[in-house]
Amino acid sequence: MIGNFITVGTQVFELFILIALGYLCGKTKMLNEKAVKSITEIVLYIVCPCVIIQNFIRPFDMDMLSGLLTAAGAALVIHIFSIVIAMLVFHDKIPKKNRVYRFALIFSNCGYMSLPMQQAIIGSDGVFFGAVYIVVFNIVMWTFGVWLSTGSSKDLSAKKILLNPCIISMAIGLLLFLFSVPVPDIIVKPIGFMANLNTPLPMMVVGFYLSQSDIADAFKDAKGFLCVLFRLIVIPLLAFGAMMLCGIRGNILLTCVISASAPAAAATTMFAAKFDNDAELSVKLVSLSTLVSVITMPLIVGFAQSVGS
Repeated sequence: MIGNFITVGTQVFELFILIALGYLCGKTKMLNEKAVKSITEIVLYIVCPCVIIQNFIRPFDMDMLSGLLTAAGAALVIHIFSIVIAMLVFHDKIPKKNRVYRFALIFSNCGYMSLPMQQAIIGSDGVFFGAVYIVVFNIVMWTFGVWLSTGSSKDLSAKKILLNPCIISMAIGLLLFLFSVPVPDIIVKPIGFMANLNTPLPMMVVGFYLSQSDIADAFKDAKGFLCVLFRLIVIPLLAFGAMMLCGIRGNILLTCVISASAPAAAATTMFAAKFDNDAELSVKLVSLSTLVSVITMPLIVGFAQSVGS
């Protein structure tokens, strides 16, 4: 068991070295807001889709398809659990703060933080199952997340859900997988080159945003700590327990636990800014949860790897 903790801890530490590099680039002005916005768009619209498609270029296997459906069901249940807990725990008198606390608790950074770790710890199967978790995340975020951020359903858009790059790449990947479509090396290799950027670029973006936030002030917010406690410890442990009771083991369990144990989603700040909620609070929650996750993720993922394998 100790070996599992060390292995996971090493993987997380490697990711945080990249985060530290992004932090230094932000502090020294080598990176600025405009550059990071462009990097984020490259990751969202090119790199992440390439990662997903790359890991779906494989011969069809009924067991893997069954696992994919299981992972999708687990992801949906985890988000429902998270929604129920968020609605019960947070009742701040200021609606704009309340919405941010709830959003940060519900939605994890299952793309930027989880995919690199799933790739490093589990390999291609981790990304295969992790991709469907991201699809569920996007569907819930662009439906319930929009309603939560606005208190209204008028901003809901089926177009935004269907045209999300992760969902489009998942659809392409599924077609390649279901029909065992042969993809020539001249296509596979460029996809692989872009997919290899999925670890360094997102981690540096996270580091940049940490460099722009007031970390000391974030530690003074008791409700923020409560939110981070639920996001990083309570939710992943509940997810782990529920999946164990349902008989889910191995790579599917570990993939979902990694996604559930990730810090608050970067989208917490995007949605807070877009829908005129407390953007400053959102940055603090994302920063605080990202910092604390360097301790919690190795412990929870290592525990899941030891007990649930």
